[in-house]
Amino acid sequence: MQELVDRYGVLLVFANVLALSLGLPVPAMPTLILVGAGLALQPEAMWLPLLGVLAASVAASLIGDSVWFYAGRRYGNRTLQSLCRLSLSRDTCMKRTERFYGRFGIRILSVAKFIPGLSMVSVPLAGAMQSRLPPFLRYDGLGATLWATLGLGLGAVFSRQVETVIDTLSQLGTGAGVLVGIALAAYVAWRWWRRRTLLKSLEAARIEPAELDALIQAGTAPVLFDIRAPGFRDVDPYVIPGAVFADERQLDGILTGYPREGKIVIYCACPDEVSAAWMAGRLRAAGFRDVLPLRGGIDAWRARGLGVDPLAR
Repeated sequence: MQELVDRYGVLLVFANVLALSLGLPVPAMPTLILVGAGLALQPEAMWLPLLGVLAASVAASLIGDSVWFYAGRRYGNRTLQSLCRLSLSRDTCMKRTERFYGRFGIRILSVAKFIPGLSMVSVPLAGAMQSRLPPFLRYDGLGATLWATLGLGLGAVFSRQVETVIDTLSQLGTGAGVLVGIALAAYVAWRWWRRRTLLKSLEAARIEPAELDALIQAGTAPVLFDIRAPGFRDVDPYVIPGAVFADERQLDGILTGYPREGKIVIYCACPDEVSAAWMAGRLRAAGFRDVLPLRGGIDAWRARGLGVDPLAR
């Protein structure tokens, strides 16, 4: 381990953190811990190399995050949707990020790397919100520094234990790599299976944009709920005509404010209309008879050339 850290520590950290920041499913925290432990085992020359590794980690993080920042600034909603489709928790990653960002603004980048799912979307969301570059670099750099310091610090504090684990794995030879690979594959498979189970348990029925438009044109428009979070509405400040904003976490107002026999259509900004389907299921369980998610949401509506209204400012 010592020779590996001495020769390739900085390069290994830089490449690993850069890959993670660009969106590849390669965890970097174990690498930081490993390199921190290796440097701690040579305390007479630890601090200067440790600062070099920290600088490499922060630089790699800023490079990768800047790519997504400018992608969010240029492509907006399409970048956010693409990232959530890559996530194994894509039904929650967008909503969670929107709410955190709506509450704390760009300052959330200083802690985003510590919250699973948040770091993936918060950076392009900052770009889509047209945040200025200096605040982005300041808060994202602070977050990258805190995150890398934690990893290197854990490695330094538990260096002896890390060395013991590495020695044990070395004795196992290629078997250790096989075990790690099996464990990683099992984890991904479990998350995928849980995701598929969730989708099957949700409402299968959808209403197509053309069907909704026909109802509106016929004068029989249903109640239309837009359940996108406020932060996302800032990124995409348009609504389907007649839509009412609603929060799927606060159903009491809906239960008391709308007749249960009326038709309700719900649209969100998440892939596969997961949030809309989940809310439809909750309303059906509460006695609403005709509740449907809009297939494809507002993006599918616009793709058919149907009109949208700008948000009032």
